[in-house]
Amino acid sequence: MPTRACAVGRSWSIVAALVILLVAAPRLVAQPVAAAPRPIVHVVPIEGMIDMGLAPFVERVLAAAAADGAALVVLDINTFGGRVDAAVAIRDALLGSPLRTVAFINRRAISAGALISLAATDIVMADGGTIGAATPVQIGAGGEAQEQPKAIEEKSVSYVRKEFRATAEARGRDPRIAEAMVDADVAIDSLIAAGKLLTLTTDEALARGVADLRANSIAALLDSLGFADADTRRQDTNWGEALLRLLTNPIVASLLLSVGTLGILLELRTPGVGLPGAVGLAALALVLGGHYVVALVGWEELLLVAVGFLLVGLEVFVIPGFGVAGVVGILAILGGMTMGLVGVGASSAAVVGTLSRLGLALAGAIIAAVILFRMLGTRKVGRRLLLETALDAEAGYASAPERDKTWLGRTGRTTSPLRPAGYADIDGERVDVVSDGEMLDAGVEVIVARVDGNRIVVRRHHATQEGV
Repeated sequence: MPTRACAVGRSWSIVAALVILLVAAPRLVAQPVAAAPRPIVHVVPIEGMIDMGLAPFVERVLAAAAADGAALVVLDINTFGGRVDAAVAIRDALLGSPLRTVAFINRRAISAGALISLAATDIVMADGGTIGAATPVQIGAGGEAQEQPKAIEEKSVSYVRKEFRATAEARGRDPRIAEAMVDADVAIDSLIAAGKLLTLTTDEALARGVADLRANSIAALLDSLGFADADTRRQDTNWGEALLRLLTNPIVASLLLSVGTLGILLELRTPGVGLPGAVGLAALALVLGGHYVVALVGWEELLLVAVGFLLVGLEVFVIPGFGVAGVVGILAILGGMTMGLVGVGASSAAVVGTLSRLGLALAGAIIAAVILFRMLGTRKVGRRLLLETALDAEAGYASAPERDKTWLGRTGRTTSPLRPAGYADIDGERVDVVSDGEMLDAGVEVIVARVDGNRIVVRRHHATQEGV
């Protein structure tokens, strides 16, 4: 009996366990399983001109992606190229990043864009895409594009060629193909003949192992790489980076230089510290500050530009004539700004182009200043703005010596530039005079307008003023 009772008890225990299991099973099955975290992908647009303001943006995104634990960084590239030094800075950032990077060429990566693409871990190209170098052109007198038989000297070609080769070697790509994108002397059998720069289409890049995949959208690219469910985060430049790209644009920098030069010249001719000087200093600060941030301008360039402006100011307003100080000052300004606007690997053509832009900017500012000085000197409001103070006897100042009063109304000719002080020949006598606000060259016929204290103030004679 005890044995049978034990057996019955065990049977009920088993039945009870089965009932409990059947009741609890649906609840156990319904418990949600913790979802695996989605991989993070950062997308970086590389569009338009490659400039020095783009490099800090790419570096910031790479640092942010590493901090977020991103699995992938996609460079969405569509560019005809730009500055070599900017491309080198981005290339260094890509090679130094521990993240997996993908260059998505949609639709072209030319010149500097090709170097950036070669620095990525993988290259994915859209249909109809191109990667390589375009034939450099120069603009003719009529504005038409002309092909240059020798675009850049060997020194620059050698530097850029080795940058392309080293980048290809670092990513396991054919270095000869990379060199052929830069140097027309590199020939590759059945691909490119000597004398032509290499540009690959999507099919050619895939066949030669330069590109790894084909995709026509970011979504297709991510799906091909196994990141279809990724958390995609597209990055854009912030306001500071956008401003930096604007300030480092060569055309904008030249315009700001003109405004800065004009403002300082006007300020030197007006009393106190006013609006022209503030605007001029702000414009120059924007140019030099923007290039300083992107490491193009150092203290050497800043000092050279400051000395240049000092020498030009001395030449214009202190030293009579125009001689060594003015020439050296202009050369110092051009040299300092050129050093800041051109970067590593710049060709002689790029240096000459930068010098031309800066020369035109300075010339435009000086011409505008001369025109404004003449306009202000002939108007009542302008004379109040210029450095001219009437020392009338009625105001309590010392009256003019009796002999000086005899010059009033007499005519003569300047024997030195009046800026505003100088000399004039009046009735065969050399007289110290001051211009009536206008800067006059030597040999200009003048008339004594008034005598204030010991100052003999002259202005352009009416007979010559009509031809101005």
